[in-house]
Amino acid sequence: MLGNNASLFQGEGFEFSELREYVYGDDVRKIDWKTTAKLGKPFVKIYKEERELNVVVVSMLGGSVYFGTVKQKSDIMAEVVATLGFSAVKNSDLFSHMIFADTLYDLSKPSKKLFSVHKAVEDVFDFDPLGKEGDFSALVETLHHRLKKKSLLFIVSDFVGDIDLKLLSKKHDVFAVMVRDRFEEDPSELGYLRLIDMESKQSFEGDVDSATLKNYKKALHDNDEKLYKQFKKQGVRFTKIYTHEEPALKLMKRMR
Repeated sequence: MLGNNASLFQGEGFEFSELREYVYGDDVRKIDWKTTAKLGKPFVKIYKEERELNVVVVSMLGGSVYFGTVKQKSDIMAEVVATLGFSAVKNSDLFSHMIFADTLYDLSKPSKKLFSVHKAVEDVFDFDPLGKEGDFSALVETLHHRLKKKSLLFIVSDFVGDIDLKLLSKKHDVFAVMVRDRFEEDPSELGYLRLIDMESKQSFEGDVDSATLKNYKKALHDNDEKLYKQFKKQGVRFTKIYTHEEPALKLMKRMR
């Protein structure tokens, strides 16, 4: 469970929290005049309110998720959606789910009902990612314009490519869930074979030798290093889940 989300705000609330010294920009209507008269300088009242979270889970289902040596990456992503969705509903928070690839394919309305989580998981399982390329620039633009309310935003993807979540992190609490397979990070020499690009559906032949793997691993390592630096700079929390791991346990550990 995500926990009770008590947040401080300036304005009417259910429970008085504390007094603090007035700073420029505070609402003058919240000044405690009695304390101000006693201490000779203005103080304002701060209240604590129990506020529901707007939990939004985005499944980035490009063709690259159609891969896995233990489980398909898309299957792990469905489990992640289920874990986050049931946690949100159990905690009486609003849950909504989005499927995105090269464009927006589905966006559910915020709900506190269990059926909304079931439908989200079914939608992930039923979605065909083949021939679709994940477009993070389009995703960021879409979320920026559609999410009017500040949200706890989970983006579930394998996170390979040119990715910048700066625009979203300014308004929302962003959490990146990276789903990977060990083999795609540390593949072995496969020799000469025919491969298919699951995003473009184009096939090609080649010799997957040590030199090819070295260049591939370096490219993926550079991709991840750049990504981690951006996450740290932008305040984006993240975790990585492999296809042989238990998603719920990994998420609970990281959220705590």
